[in-house]
Amino acid sequence: MIRKVGIILGAILVVILGITGVAFAQEAATHAARSWALYLGAALAIGLPALATGYAQGKIGAAGAGTIAEKPDMTGTVIIMIAIPETAVILGFVVAILLFVL
Repeated sequence: MIRKVGIILGAILVVILGITGVAFAQEAATHAARSWALYLGAALAIGLPALATGYAQGKIGAAGAGTIAEKPDMTGTVIIMIAIPETAVILGFVVAILLFVL
C-alpha cells in the first residue's frame, strides 16, 4: 500500500513540475496567457499533493492506530510516518511561491 502511495505522489510531483515548466516556458507569451498558466500551475502545485497527502495520511493513520494499540512503544515511529507525506504539500507550496517570485 505504501508503495502505491509513493508511486502516486511521485507521479503527482512529475505533473506539477511539468505544469510549472509550461508556466516558465511562456516568458515570450502575452501577459494574459502567462498569468493563466501561473495560476493553474500554482493551484495544481498545492491542490494535487494535498489530495494525495490526505489519502496517504488516512491510510497510514488507520494502520498506525492499530499499531499503537498493539505496541505502544511504536508511537514515535507512527507519528513520523504520518508526517512524511506532508512534505509533498510543503514542496508544492514552495513551487507555487517560486512561480510568482521568479
